Amino acid sequence: MRSGAFCFRNYKIMFKIHKKQFDTGDGKIIEIETGKLARQAHGSCVVKVGKTMILASVVSNYDAKEGVDFLPLSVDYQEKFAAVGRIPGSFLRREARLSDYEILISRLVDRCLRPLFPEDYHADTQVMLTLISSDENILPDSYVGLAASAALMLTDIPFLGPISEVRVGRIDGKFIVNPTREELALSDIDMLVGGTANDLNMVEGELKELSEEEFLEALKFGHEAVKLQCAAQMELLAEMGGRKPVREYNHEDNDAELRERVIAETSAEIRKVAESGAPKNERTAAFKAIISEYCKQFAGHEQESRMVRLAKKYFHEAEYNQMREMILDSGRRLDGRSTTQVRPIYTEVDYLPAAHGSAVFTRGETQSLTTVTLGGKMDEQLLDAPMLHGHSRLMLHYNFPGFSTGEVRPNRGPGRREIGHGNLALRGLKAMLPIDVPYVIRIVSDILESNGSSSMATVCAGSMALMDSGIPMQKPVGGIAMGLITDESGRYTVLTDILGDEDHLGDMDFKVVGTTEGITACQMDIKINGLKWEMVAQALKQAKEGRLHILGEMAKTITAGKPELKPHTPRVEMIVIDKEFIGAVIGPGGKIIQDIQARTGTTISIEERDGKGYVEILSNDGDSMAAAVAIVNGIVAIPEVGGTYTGKVKTITEFGAFVEFMPGKDGLLHISEISYDRVSTMEGVFTEGQEVTVQLVEVDQRSGKFRLSMKSLTPKPEGYVERERAPRPEGGRGGRDGGRGGRDGGRDNRNRR
Repeated sequence: MRSGAFCFRNYKIMFKIHKKQFDTGDGKIIEIETGKLARQAHGSCVVKVGKTMILASVVSNYDAKEGVDFLPLSVDYQEKFAAVGRIPGSFLRREARLSDYEILISRLVDRCLRPLFPEDYHADTQVMLTLISSDENILPDSYVGLAASAALMLTDIPFLGPISEVRVGRIDGKFIVNPTREELALSDIDMLVGGTANDLNMVEGELKELSEEEFLEALKFGHEAVKLQCAAQMELLAEMGGRKPVREYNHEDNDAELRERVIAETSAEIRKVAESGAPKNERTAAFKAIISEYCKQFAGHEQESRMVRLAKKYFHEAEYNQMREMILDSGRRLDGRSTTQVRPIYTEVDYLPAAHGSAVFTRGETQSLTTVTLGGKMDEQLLDAPMLHGHSRLMLHYNFPGFSTGEVRPNRGPGRREIGHGNLALRGLKAMLPIDVPYVIRIVSDILESNGSSSMATVCAGSMALMDSGIPMQKPVGGIAMGLITDESGRYTVLTDILGDEDHLGDMDFKVVGTTEGITACQMDIKINGLKWEMVAQALKQAKEGRLHILGEMAKTITAGKPELKPHTPRVEMIVIDKEFIGAVIGPGGKIIQDIQARTGTTISIEERDGKGYVEILSNDGDSMAAAVAIVNGIVAIPEVGGTYTGKVKTITEFGAFVEFMPGKDGLLHISEISYDRVSTMEGVFTEGQEVTVQLVEVDQRSGKFRLSMKSLTPKPEGYVERERAPRPEGGRGGRDGGRGGRDGGRDNRNRR
């Protein structure tokens, strides 16, 4: 009591807590609290919704590292297993590297925050978001953008926020903000929308063939919710006395005179190369030659390295200006296309004879070689994250090797970009997969050439490879990336099928995935303020036109899933059995199921769902499949008295033989049931493994043991009189345990003539 009283009295002395609660308009209450946790961070807060709590902390160095001319921003979202009452399943039993799921959420926040830092701010900045408590029905990724922004707004870091992110869903035609997990299962939209009170700058989601008009309506609905959450952050700051003064910083070395000279003296040559329509490699080499020649004048200068570094920086600015002016003035692009023109397309399927499905998709200088591999339940991906655990039957892996852009780069596994691009393509394709696909599907896109829109090439190649594998896609899926060029006067141009340079030097990267009927996935990143809805509407219109053109080109090669699987593709059979037979199929310690796999060369898995057992059999050989199916069906079949079966002799005793007359079912063939002629000894009558034909003559009602007969299958000799069996002595053997024996077991109760 004394300790508790001490803590209570000093509570207000230790903490200066500020809270802001607000209603999102649909009864959901969001609370932002600051001042209690992580007080040594430059800014921190906890966002709470129900039992879900997200801790956000921000730290930024006061000085930039020498030579850094960009913002080294890192955003890390991590879920604590304790938040959901689970212990990690890894060997070390602790949180390890971020999962793909956590990386994807980190990217969503990063993409929304990054455009809102000043271009001349280059200090290392870290935003950490931690799920410390969870409500299983509340999706935390709907609130991490709000938490990150609130923590940044509490600092003196030059951040041009606030921002927020919300999830938009739609049930029965009605839009909802931040749907729960249960609501999302009923929604035909799953889209995260982020931005400031004035503009959207990040969109990502999957949709069920939404029209362009419905998509735009969803964006506008989401932006209204973003405005509400931005206003709540400003109200919290006002209650705390206003925002802190922004820190002073000077992270750039500039030379105004040199800048003016470089831009003036190189712009004409840059424009000439830009208008040449040369391929990417030639254009890049020409630009390098211009700046290399220009920098020769600094040889021997006392500040040579500084002058060269600054000259390259200003040359890049001149490139940026000239490319944009060329497009706005003439509508001509770096490769000579018009603003609405799609690059030439080449498509091919079944390129790899050993793959289950494959496709090559080439659009201009971007190329994807995509494969599809079909597997069984044993190939499922194990998911072990606090909010995302279980198994996945659909995977898409995107690889971006250095040679695809003519660079030397170590191959050290997928980075955040590869994970993000692969996820976007996966979201676009999965909506068109049939619901009852019996296979685990792995799609792998290897980017062999890249000059923009490689993730959209992955979508196209993935759709074609799936159809080549024999998967009956509901509709083919295509994707296209849109760009935007603006200037201060209000002029703008929307670009269809952007190049890498147009992405880098432009104001928008808007990827749209869909079918001929509507949009199935999207990803949009905006780098400017002042995005107008008419710009988005035009981008959607051009994206639809471009997507339909691409789907038309794909249709020249393949339009639907091939009617037959390839000969080397494994076949899958699913047998549904009653729950009580699961143990019989598996056997003690897995003995029976392992034996079936060894005998037939198949792969078998079994799981219980909804009170039934689902036995999946995977095989590359038809005969092996038939054998495995027959064995499983035999195990779960109910033997019929009077039925005739061909079985194998398993064990020979002095009073008869035990015969496996059905898979996993043994019965006693008593010595007296072998023949109408008296058999006095079992010696030499059978050999173990010998096939015999028997009839099931009785099932013991108490023990469930089976009694077999051979003589009942042969004509009874004329005048034959059946002798009565001697009664079984009390305490006699009565057969073997485990359901093998019949009613009679010991020597003392044999039929004797």
